[in-house]
Amino acid sequence: MSHSQQIVSKLWNYCNILRDDGLSYGDYVEQLTYLLFLKMAREQTQPPFRRPSIIPAGYDWPSLLAKEGDELEIHYRHILETLGKQTGMLGVIFRKAQNKIQDPAKLRRLIADLIDREQWMSLDADVKGDAYEGLLEKNAEDVKTGAGQYFTPRALIRALVDVMHPAPGQTIFDPACGTGGFLLISHEYISAHYDLDKDQKKHLRFQALQGVEIVDNTARLCAMNLYLHGIGGDQCPVQVADSLNQKPSDTYDIVMTNPPFGKKSSITVINDEGEQAKESLVVVREDFWASTSNKQLNFLQHVKSLLKMNGRAAIVVPDNVLFEGGAGETIRRKLLHECDVHTLLRLPTGVFYAQGVKANVLFFDRKPGAETPWTRTLWIYDLRTNQHFTLKTNPLKRSDLDDFVACYNPENRHDRKPADRFRTFDYEELLKRDKLSLDIFWLKDESLEDSAGLPDPDVIAAEIAEDLQAALDQFSQITADLKP
Repeated sequence: MSHSQQIVSKLWNYCNILRDDGLSYGDYVEQLTYLLFLKMAREQTQPPFRRPSIIPAGYDWPSLLAKEGDELEIHYRHILETLGKQTGMLGVIFRKAQNKIQDPAKLRRLIADLIDREQWMSLDADVKGDAYEGLLEKNAEDVKTGAGQYFTPRALIRALVDVMHPAPGQTIFDPACGTGGFLLISHEYISAHYDLDKDQKKHLRFQALQGVEIVDNTARLCAMNLYLHGIGGDQCPVQVADSLNQKPSDTYDIVMTNPPFGKKSSITVINDEGEQAKESLVVVREDFWASTSNKQLNFLQHVKSLLKMNGRAAIVVPDNVLFEGGAGETIRRKLLHECDVHTLLRLPTGVFYAQGVKANVLFFDRKPGAETPWTRTLWIYDLRTNQHFTLKTNPLKRSDLDDFVACYNPENRHDRKPADRFRTFDYEELLKRDKLSLDIFWLKDESLEDSAGLPDPDVIAAEIAEDLQAALDQFSQITADLKP
């Protein structure tokens, strides 16, 4: 067992004790985040670092260690409240922070016996970062909390980063960054593939990687995840905001993101009868091609606005983005005309922690204005047909995407060759399709023709559950839209 695995095991085993008091996995990881940050801030004031403390006096780690019983619980609450009013990294980590550990004795044990025993700053960034990633993944596996919607499978992210080829000096952005997977693995990729000089290292740590996350709790996990991997400093690379609210003030070389697969944007209002009702929240922006309440279509338009000229994007989108009419058709038409939409990866089911997700990855480059469409050819890789994955028995591995990466040919994507799962469709062909649908498949489903080729029963059951959940989500949305 590696050192990071030992740390995860030790911290996670203690979570099981706290769960008896009603603490969820997410609550536990949150409390660890606060305490780890306080301990590491203390270590940075000591040799060999000797940095000034970023924590106000009297609200630091020693003040916490010095107390027990009810005094400890009260003081911890005051620390969280005080630090949540700070700016920069402190403000993001401690914003709206609350103590969820009601038993002072168990809080004392977590502080003194677990967190304080380890010298976190002396650990390699990979060790402490991987340990925290391990905790986030365990949290994502707890389907009851819904935390999985903020955690994109790392095998998928690694493949996407591999084909996007981020380089030193480039800016990389994620407008729905969750726990920071795209930013983290981009940092890892650049560090591993290039011999960086001092200025490039500084740029990579403090300027290259930025993200936005709308949920406070998730933003703090993301900020801590990046911090433990040596990304960012006193100023946090993650902003807590609604990405879709306004036109971006900055543009970036690369945008990679997996936006939330939620229902359409809506707000709760009180109608004339005094009853609660949902109203669709249509996003209206001058830089958008179409106004719609569909979050995924809005994120697709937003990503285009985030790109520098000739900037590159990889965005995870649900199936409906490929075929939905109305605003969906308008957006696809504009996207194909104004950008080079060159690749579509059809993802298998059973790879996301959020159930019922049928998704794809759309790759495109932003281009300057032109009379003729920039999209000449769309290459589609089908990783869905006859592929069976489940989170527990057959999770998606990076090696499962090796063929896609090879077919994509990131060294020179203009020199590609067709394969069984990889086909090309020219622009004129796409124009002839109803509503300009990009929901294209050509492989035969073997299970429909040969019962001997059926996957294991647990895989079939998981796929049925995925399909039922997807259908329920669609019916729920239809019902919500039909309400006056």
